[in-house]
Amino acid sequence: MNILHNRKKYRLALVTSAIVLLAGCSSLAAPGQPETSTPETPSVQPETSPPAETKPTEPNQSEAEPVKEKPAEQEKPAETKPPKQEPVNKPSDSIELPDLAVVAEPQSMTVLVNKQQKLPENYTPNDLVFPNVPFLLPEKSEKRKMRKEAAEALQQLFAAAKTDGVSLAGVSAYRSHAYQKALFNRYVQKDGLEKARTYSAIPGTSEHETGLSIDVSGINGKCAAESCFGGTKEAEWLAQHSAEFGYIIRYPEGKDGITGYMYEPWHIRYVGVDVAKEISEKGITLEEYFGAVPVTAESN
Repeated sequence: MNILHNRKKYRLALVTSAIVLLAGCSSLAAPGQPETSTPETPSVQPETSPPAETKPTEPNQSEAEPVKEKPAEQEKPAETKPPKQEPVNKPSDSIELPDLAVVAEPQSMTVLVNKQQKLPENYTPNDLVFPNVPFLLPEKSEKRKMRKEAAEALQQLFAAAKTDGVSLAGVSAYRSHAYQKALFNRYVQKDGLEKARTYSAIPGTSEHETGLSIDVSGINGKCAAESCFGGTKEAEWLAQHSAEFGYIIRYPEGKDGITGYMYEPWHIRYVGVDVAKEISEKGITLEEYFGAVPVTAESN
């Protein structure tokens, strides 16, 4: 009886275990079915603005097709041409100057020196003095000198001008042959012989070498030896009164075909009162006074 009762209890326990096991399996999801548990809520990322639009750039060398790098070219030195050789203008000692007549009496007060006639080589007047008149030049400058007779006449001319309310000053008077040669050579070096001859005198042909000529300006030096001097009260006074003191306007207006120089209202030349008055009254030049008009001027 006890054995039978125990068998019944054992079977009951087996059945109960089977029921419990089946109930547990029913709570599990069948294979391939979604879980029924509440899914996790994903965290919400803050909305960000889209990145600024950027233009595509050229690929760098690592992104693009590999490019064979050329060996760096060595920079060629700039081609230099030898400097252009400017023609060297020779000094007057070595250039061919025209064969000019030499004046017979260089000491004469009426000596004619121009582009056709020259003073003897290295001529120096023997009676140079310093006229007692205002100058734009430094004191004791050689270019203040004039021949004695011309210097005395110049002092009278300046004094008369001052009485008339016109204050004059000397700009440049005597030039030695050496100075004129250096000056002319400098112009030749700068502009060449032909051009230099249009505005500067060949050594020996400058009136300044006679000691009888002087360039004059107003006391303030304005327009000294410049074309703007023409028309000033100083220039007008000189044109009207120079002859009274033995001076002439050596290169008058409209006479450049005869004198060889343009109008120079500042350049006065001492020739003595009688000759100066005749030249002034007739409106002629020193060349015309002596009948020494150049052939080229006669044919015009």
